[in-house]
Amino acid sequence: MNDRIFLDTNMIIYMYSEDEIKKRDAVCNFVNYNACFASTQIFSEASNVWFKKYSLTKSQIIKYLNEIELICDDILLVQRKTIDKALDLKDQYGYSYYDSLVLSSALEANCNVILTEDMSNTQIIDGKLKIVNPFN
Repeated sequence: MNDRIFLDTNMIIYMYSEDEIKKRDAVCNFVNYNACFASTQIFSEASNVWFKKYSLTKSQIIKYLNEIELICDDILLVQRKTIDKALDLKDQYGYSYYDSLVLSSALEANCNVILTEDMSNTQIIDGKLKIVNPFN
């Protein structure tokens, strides 16, 4: 494969799923064969889901985040330029602000694929970033 893959929050959650084995395996397959990226936004959102939905402890969440940081080639910081681009993407493509912020980070990382199940599968953003739902 050799793509530059940006992982949306749900993909990171599935990587640790005990209930969604097929989804976990599908995400892990992409992660094993591609350069992977995420952002501090993704880390924050995943932490929130693990606290609220799965009642994980602080130490469990830190363990997961440390593992993801090792898997990823880079974790991007959300900067002002990232936010400005997200606002443009929101206007252009009609996604929510937070989804647009994810897209902006993926573009900033020079990714050519974003793994998510929350956006339009196969849509191309800015002529270079393809949205891929790995479960389709």
